[in-house]
Amino acid sequence: MRSEHLLIIRFSAIGDVAMMVPVVASLASQYPHLRITVLSRPFARVFFEHLAPNVSFMGADINKDYRGILGLNNLFRRLSGKRFTAVADFHDVLRTKYLRLKFWFDHIPTAHINKHREGKKALTAKHNKRFEQQPTSFQNYADVLKELGYPVQLTFKSLFEGINSQLNTLPNSIVEAVNKAQVNIGIAPFAAHQGKIYPLEKMQAVIDELESKIENLQIYLFGGGEQEKQQIANMVQQHRHCISVPEHLKGFQQELILMNELDAMISMDSSNMHLASLVATPVVSVWGATHRFAGFMGWNQQPEHAVEHSIACRPCSIYGNKPCYRGDFACMQNIEPQQITQKVMAIINAQQGKETNN
Repeated sequence: MRSEHLLIIRFSAIGDVAMMVPVVASLASQYPHLRITVLSRPFARVFFEHLAPNVSFMGADINKDYRGILGLNNLFRRLSGKRFTAVADFHDVLRTKYLRLKFWFDHIPTAHINKHREGKKALTAKHNKRFEQQPTSFQNYADVLKELGYPVQLTFKSLFEGINSQLNTLPNSIVEAVNKAQVNIGIAPFAAHQGKIYPLEKMQAVIDELESKIENLQIYLFGGGEQEKQQIANMVQQHRHCISVPEHLKGFQQELILMNELDAMISMDSSNMHLASLVATPVVSVWGATHRFAGFMGWNQQPEHAVEHSIACRPCSIYGNKPCYRGDFACMQNIEPQQITQKVMAIINAQQGKETNN
């Protein structure tokens, strides 16, 4: 009889894949006899490679090495040698449907995610919106596992739970900055779409106010592309308490280690919200065209830490990629910097109060 070996598939953006981690980690701890293989894009290796003894990772570049039907057939041949006993499709797109069908022909049980499109459509409707909390991605992933006979309680806390600080593995410039500051705050001001980006001039006002309120402060600015790096460099020149993360760190692993040291993180509805959530760092998330009711809030993040502006047309998009109905992105423009700093200060004050009591 085959030993139980589950394949979990998700080819997607960083945030969606990061949201798999709490589910896969919980599954691995509650079913130690179960072998689990996660199939995703190569960048996701850092999330799963050392997650648990019974979890392994397979990277597949579906835009290059496994492109098209021929590429998917080659990928399936690679997968079929692993003797999987069940397949969990956490993505449900054409590529994964095709792979799922191939496994079905081999009599391997499969299940796929329910994306609750009708509820999300009603949430983002231009008229007569229906404001109802949609099932989170975490719950949607767990439902797939339940259908395959692996019900799971989501008990995950942090990628670094029970692990000593790895700060000293980072460059000295970052180590010294973290150790020198009394309060360390991360800011990730960018996102994939304009409807999810708080205006940079207003974010600089947030920085100004934090600098005026917090003594011995260090702020770390996160970003990726060349344009973002230049914008971060400009912000660093204007704020003496700011450091450019992409100038000093390379890769998600180093960024996760730094995020683990932060007292708080300010992020858009973007991948950095999810990365910080994986190391249990409180996130002040800023929402514009999208809405936390769509089910994409960071793992274990508190709703009271979210910043948003109520406006009739919001949310207009699940992913923030639709043109603004009004043309002025009022959902972001009307958020005042003080709304963000107040949330950050509440987190910092609560942490300092705990330290005092201890």
